[in-house]
Amino acid sequence: MEITLIPKQRMILVRATGEIDHHSSEAIRRLTEKEIRRSGAVNVAFDFGRVSFMDSSGIGMLLGRYKTVKALGGSIIVYDVSQQVKRLIEMSGLMELIIVSDTLQKGINEMNRTKGVRI
Repeated sequence: MEITLIPKQRMILVRATGEIDHHSSEAIRRLTEKEIRRSGAVNVAFDFGRVSFMDSSGIGMLLGRYKTVKALGGSIIVYDVSQQVKRLIEMSGLMELIIVSDTLQKGINEMNRTKGVRI
């Protein structure tokens, strides 16, 4: 996993790899919370282009990050998602809370459109 700060968007970018299960979800949660506090970011984007599998622990992790950034006035973007993972996100109802897009730029555009302002 790799975490990058995108200062202009007040965003951290999390590039996840492999399977998102109980163990990796906890690691992602811990590292993103630490980076949000350290950087002052309010938005989190997850690059799932290299994620081969995600279970309900991943849904819980995304929901927890949503609650954190929502309290800060931010958004969650998940992009480059496999069909399997996208179906899981849809079935969970998270599509109503987070932005799911093909690319990071499309996600940022949607975030800016829904907020009505540029961050």
